[in-house]
Formats: sequence, C-alpha cells, structure tokens
Amino acid sequence: MYGVSTKVSTGFDETIDRLTEALKAEGFGVLSDIDVAATLKTKLGVDHRPYRILGACNPEFAQKAISAEPDIGVLLPCNFVVREDDDGDVRVLFMNPLAVLDLVENPQVPGLAAMVREKLDHVMEAVQD
Repeated sequence: MYGVSTKVSTGFDETIDRLTEALKAEGFGVLSDIDVAATLKTKLGVDHRPYRILGACNPEFAQKAISAEPDIGVLLPCNFVVREDDDGDVRVLFMNPLAVLDLVENPQVPGLAAMVREKLDHVMEAVQD
C-alpha cells in the first residue's frame, strides 16, 4: 500500500491546524502548502471540495537520506493530503515511506524509512485524538 489514510472527526481547517502542530511535534516543518481546490477554481473554473497537499520535511532525516542517496530528493518531501469527501467527512493521508523508499536500492534507506514511518504514524495518531 503506497498510502496511509484516516478519517478524522474535526473540520477541514481545524484538521490542517492540528496536522501542522502534530508534524511540528515530530520535528517536521511544512515546506509547501498547495490548495488544490483553489488552483482548480482559478485555472479551470472548476469547483472542488476542499483539498490541500502539505509538503512536510524533517531536516535531520532529509539530510541523512540525501547523504546516503543524493537522488532521493525526487521522493521528498513527505506529502500529506487533507481532503473533504462528498459527504463532508475529512480525511488525512500520507505517502507510506516504506513502500516508496523500497524502490531505492541502497541498504541505508530502509532503516531511515522505518524511522520516518514511525514519526508519521505518531502524527496520524495526534490528528485522530
């Protein structure tokens, strides 16, 4: 499975705030915030349910990963999606680093991926509370 998903009980904007704080607590910062719904509206005139992609980075892990595998930047940052379903439910998703980084043929990378996955699991637990 390339992604991990959970439904949350909070509204869209509150979920973005909670996610940002949970990432910070695990040593991640948000490098990018793409408002997909706003972009679709502006560029195509299409209305879409709220949908944002937050690009998160933990500098310590990023440095280790890039040092071990210089081209790994094509798989960074860790993207989180917050989206609202048609029924109004809000979901949070992230890319499973174990699945994606398994593509990298470097023995140093799986251990890093496992550590990142553990931190991302903590983030998901925090947004569910």
